[in-house]
Formats: sequence, structure tokens, C-alpha cells
Amino acid sequence: MRRLNDMDAYGMLGKVRQTKPLIHHITNWVTIYDCANMTRVFGALPVMAHAREEVEEMTGIAGALVLNIGTLTPELVDTMIVAAKAANKRKIPVVFDAVGTGATRLRTDSAMKILAEARVDVLKGNYGEIGVLAGAKAQVKGVESAGLEGDPQQVALRLSSQLKNTVAMTGRTDIVSGNGTTYLIDNGSPMMGCIVGTGCMAASIIGCFCAVEEDYALASAAALACYGIAGEIASTRAEGPGTFKEAFYDAAYGLNRSEIESMLKVRKLR
Repeated sequence: MRRLNDMDAYGMLGKVRQTKPLIHHITNWVTIYDCANMTRVFGALPVMAHAREEVEEMTGIAGALVLNIGTLTPELVDTMIVAAKAANKRKIPVVFDAVGTGATRLRTDSAMKILAEARVDVLKGNYGEIGVLAGAKAQVKGVESAGLEGDPQQVALRLSSQLKNTVAMTGRTDIVSGNGTTYLIDNGSPMMGCIVGTGCMAASIIGCFCAVEEDYALASAAALACYGIAGEIASTRAEGPGTFKEAFYDAAYGLNRSEIESMLKVRKLR
């Protein structure tokens, strides 16, 4: 496994803990509580403001904006675009989790609308969701990836080049492409797939790291690695999904340098 001399994941985590950036979420009602909790245990400050009347103002004081269409409505998508445009004006990073894209026409059209009308700095999704947005042959079952034809690294790289942003594709191996670099992240545990919301929480942590690091590809890779390491640690302490969720929060809260340096599984490709 090649180590990344230029990626100090613990250093970014330390910046999050020290500066406590505000992470503004317009997100999934199913997982909103979990996203808020995971943001907090990583050291940042979560806020879940969905009213169109306040999203521009809230975004203006945030370190990052996280959008998630898991429980979308057309009105909420319009609100997301308003918030994203406000973030764009202030050069605040926008993380968009394209949950369920490809499952229904509304979700796919909404994702395309957000990408067309506002700048998205990090587009996050599973293999199927990213595949659909890249125009590849992909299947999404509800909010889960059901298959992707072709090389996922090339799919992520092609979409990143097309959108001129960072693409974070999550799965057994997470793939992050941006700034001419691709990172492969092998951290994580199968237990993470046994509870609802781990994908949504991952987007929140990407937002936390992007709030303190201007290289969004690097920040996304570091975020997913730290998040996955916390999942690995939690899986050794858990007896099942219920205890895993509690242990996951505790592991994220207690992440230290020795754990990250000894467990980091990231490869950097050019």
C-alpha cells in the first residue's frame, strides 16, 4: 500500500476539531439526526436549515454546504439551488450527495438541475448514482447501487473532468477524482452497510474536511479514510448493528494520530 506523503489526514481532522466550522445541511429527513451527530463528533458544528427564507443567510456564515436529495421535493430542490448559489458567491464549498439518482425520473432530473444551475464542488454518490450521472450503464435500487458497467475509476475521472469538480464515489473501495488526481480508499467495514445513513453521514464528513482544506479532492479522500477507519474500529467493539452505531460515534470522537497513521489505506493515482 502506497502512503501519501502529501495527505495528512490527522492534520485535517485536527483543523476541524480546532476551528469547529459550521456545516449547513439541507438534507435527508431519514438521516438528518445521524448527520448532525456525526458532524458534531468529528468536531464541527451542524445546522439543519431548510426554509428558503433563511438558507442564503445561513450559508453565508457556514464553512461548507451539504445538499442531500434523499427525501426530495421540487420545492426543496429549488431551495438547495438558492443556497448553493449563495455559497458559490462566497466561495463556500458545496457538497452534493445525489442520493437515489437513477431510481426515479424526479431524482435524476433534480440532480441534473442542481448540477446545471449551481456550482457543485464535490459530487458524492455510490457507484450506481455516479454512473447514472456520468451516462454509464448503471442501476440504482431505491437508494442502493445495483450495478455499474465499466471501470468505476474511469467513470469517476470522466465525470470529474466533465464537471470540473471533485467526484467522490463510495463503495467497497471509495474513489475520489479531482484536480487531475484519483485516490482509492479501502478503509471501512462491512458493518457500515448494516445501518441506515452511513452514506449520508459520509457526505457530512466530506463537508467538514472541505471547510478546512481548499484541495477538495484531497479533503474528500482524507474524510472518507478517517470515516472508514472509525467504522473499522467500531466494528471490533460491536455485537450487532445497534451497538455498532453507538461504537461508530465513539470511535469517530476518539480518532487519534496513531490509529489514522497505522490504519490508513489510501492509494494515489495520477
